[in-house]
Amino acid sequence: MMKATELESKRFDKALDEILELFNNLESDTQIIDFSEEVFTNIKRAKKKYVTKMVDEKINTVVGEMLSWLELEDVDMDEDEESE
Repeated sequence: MMKATELESKRFDKALDEILELFNNLESDTQIIDFSEEVFTNIKRAKKKYVTKMVDEKINTVVGEMLSWLELEDVDMDEDEESE
């Protein structure tokens, strides 16, 4: 069995990073919520101070509760809209 040299490992890591970046750029990002600059900055601050997962859960809880106030059951989503 042959082991990769340190140089080969670094080249492989760099190539893998480039492949992942290309893959991520293939999908277009559709911004669902247009946060103000102040809110966006505060989210970044909260994620830096606290655990990112916890901040995401808190935001999801608040937004989910807010959306539960709306009557949305009669809105049909096609497959493209659901994946966004």
